[in-house]
Amino acid sequence: MSINRLLGVLVPLALLPGLTGCFVSRDSASSLDGVPSGSRLRVALAFPPAENFSPYGADATLLSRLGVTEGLTALDANGAASPALARSWRRVSDRTWSFTLREATFQDGTDVTPTTVASALTHAAHAEPPPAALAGITLDARPDGDHALRVTTATPDPVLPLRLSSPSLAVLSPHAYRKKAHGTTDAPTPVGTATGPFEITAAGGDSATLDRYDDYWGGLAHASGIDARFIEDGTARANAVRTGDVDVAEAIPVAQAAALDEATLKEAGTTRTTSLQLNTRTGPFRSPELRAAVRGAIDSSALVEGVFEGYADPGAGIFGPAVTWAGSKRVTPAGRARAARPDGTPITLATYDNRPELPEVAQVVQQQLRKAGFRVKLEVREYSRLEGDALAGTFDAFIGARNSLLDTGDPVGVLGSDYTCDGGYNLARLCDKRVDRAVAEALGADGTEQRQDAAMAAEAAILGTDAVVPLAHQQIIAGVSTTVRGVLLDPYERALVGAGTRR
Repeated sequence: MSINRLLGVLVPLALLPGLTGCFVSRDSASSLDGVPSGSRLRVALAFPPAENFSPYGADATLLSRLGVTEGLTALDANGAASPALARSWRRVSDRTWSFTLREATFQDGTDVTPTTVASALTHAAHAEPPPAALAGITLDARPDGDHALRVTTATPDPVLPLRLSSPSLAVLSPHAYRKKAHGTTDAPTPVGTATGPFEITAAGGDSATLDRYDDYWGGLAHASGIDARFIEDGTARANAVRTGDVDVAEAIPVAQAAALDEATLKEAGTTRTTSLQLNTRTGPFRSPELRAAVRGAIDSSALVEGVFEGYADPGAGIFGPAVTWAGSKRVTPAGRARAARPDGTPITLATYDNRPELPEVAQVVQQQLRKAGFRVKLEVREYSRLEGDALAGTFDAFIGARNSLLDTGDPVGVLGSDYTCDGGYNLARLCDKRVDRAVAEALGADGTEQRQDAAMAAEAAILGTDAVVPLAHQQIIAGVSTTVRGVLLDPYERALVGAGTRR
């Protein structure tokens, strides 16, 4: 797929509706100020909750995609910070920012105040492990009068408003943080404690029920609620759209796209990259020369055409064409090792099947590596049963799909979390002084241009280790009923349904 085609289908994030003066009950079938009570939305998601809906891990985006949680800020269509629970902010000093809060309430009826927001951010800052958005960041949040909050970081953080847009830094009420008998705190629960337009009222392993939160600060949601189903099989999600069993289904497999009615097939560009991560700490890929052999063996164009059927671009780097400035600033990696002959080196390659294209990608990569001389054992599991082993270095190689701007909206954030010695999602288990230095320089860069340049220099340092081989830059493919309006096809994959989504 051409870059122009990819960029042409980017769908901007919808703006939240304006604040209304009154609300109706969940039971009402009437309309208010022209906004109908609305039918319930039936939504199929690819990933079930892996951590009991904790906002600090993989479930954070599940919550934001269902319109449950919000942070102080959000990302606009250009990737800039925009108002959410904070209606404005300013930089007080190089380490301190002041955020002015809007009037809002939590779903348990308590007010959103500087004290409750400071408490929520403090809990996130002390979580173990910390949310990816706070990797390497120490912050202190304190009330600043009746309507403002001051956030101070240990070192200057020029992208703090972007960082606070992360779904993992959602603001929850004090009731979310339950203490155990010995004084420690469980992972917070968003059930009835968030601020979004929809409230979780029941949840299980394969489904969740959400009702409209009528006192939402952004106005009455058009839909009266959401019935969410977690359908891990991509073909089953596509079939549910065809048969009318669901109104919205995310992550339609490319193999099923042609079979959907064209009117129900929605595409959008995404900053998601599918990559091959090589375990640099244990096993054969401690050798830079064998990592270089893998890089030389991969033909990403074959993956784009054969697996993604044109719904992607060949892997160019950690950042793909949807990060519009990356291509013109990309730096050629230097100091790469010369490839060694694999000579039958045995390796274990793993991936997950929640994203249906990944097992097929893994099979093609397996063939390419075998052709280069590796002996490859392939292991495929459901993601929640795979992540722990992947982070622990059980596998020699791992194929995953990662949104490069998901955690913070800052291009440097994913580099720190995924490729530094202390990174919390370092699947390649990379620990390289040059990489850490380059990422640290990027983290300290101030100003948009300087930060972008530094991010691309850090990307080049990472690619120079051959710890990661970018395979493809993907698109969103969603199935949406022709009766549904207002679905949020978000290039950052943080949103799917919101206050304006309806049928």
